[in-house]
Amino acid sequence: MLTLLALEFRKLSGARSVRLAVLVCLLLPWLWSLAPRLQQIYGLTLVSGFQVPALALITTVQFVLPLFVALSCAELIGTEVAQGTLAPLLLRPLDRNRVILAKLLAALLYPALLLVVLLIGSLLAGLRLGYTDFAGGSGLGPGGFVGQGLLSSGAALLQVLRGYLLAAVVMLPVSALSLLFGVTFLNTTAAALATLATLNIMRLLTVFPEAIQKILLTTHLDLFLRQGSDIVQPMILLLIYTVGFGVMAVFAFDRRDV
Repeated sequence: MLTLLALEFRKLSGARSVRLAVLVCLLLPWLWSLAPRLQQIYGLTLVSGFQVPALALITTVQFVLPLFVALSCAELIGTEVAQGTLAPLLLRPLDRNRVILAKLLAALLYPALLLVVLLIGSLLAGLRLGYTDFAGGSGLGPGGFVGQGLLSSGAALLQVLRGYLLAAVVMLPVSALSLLFGVTFLNTTAAALATLATLNIMRLLTVFPEAIQKILLTTHLDLFLRQGSDIVQPMILLLIYTVGFGVMAVFAFDRRDV
């Protein structure tokens, strides 16, 4: 399994979409670190480098990160089908379930790797602002960017790490859904578009009763901004989505003629 997983990551590392995603995650934080009109437009003045990761995360999780995740995870199936390498792989004495499980694990880990790159880019972009104790908030803890008084550098770092960890959880069902559509359509473009369309349709369902909104995946894309016990039920729901999409992908792949 580890060999297959390493093979999937080697394939991902060679994909142009992955290279573009890594480049964007490295450079995007600098946009917020150097933006001259944050105060005029958003009423925000950056006073610490610990606030840059929050800005980068908030502006990528809603669309940019799901876009990259949907495209790259769809490529795990679609590219191999297009290049004709998937069928020969399945002709080897390998269990089909092991093949799709390796792809599923790679898909689930991929967003976390992108978030690590985004965090590194954010911390580098925030160097000019410093990482000492400051009056305000990290943007990922109680009080948002306003905070609750003086915030130590250690506490700010923990809030940032917590926020990025929760963002990785948020992206898990998106990865699994994209892989499921990849197995369904055997085409990268169709799978990526189906994933993004599903997310956008869920967003449009805000006109429905609150009981329905609570179970929608897109309602909880801001999980990393929530505090305390407010994260427990959304996390369970997101994990249920992930397991459900993952099981469906494995089941569909086992019966798919490729």
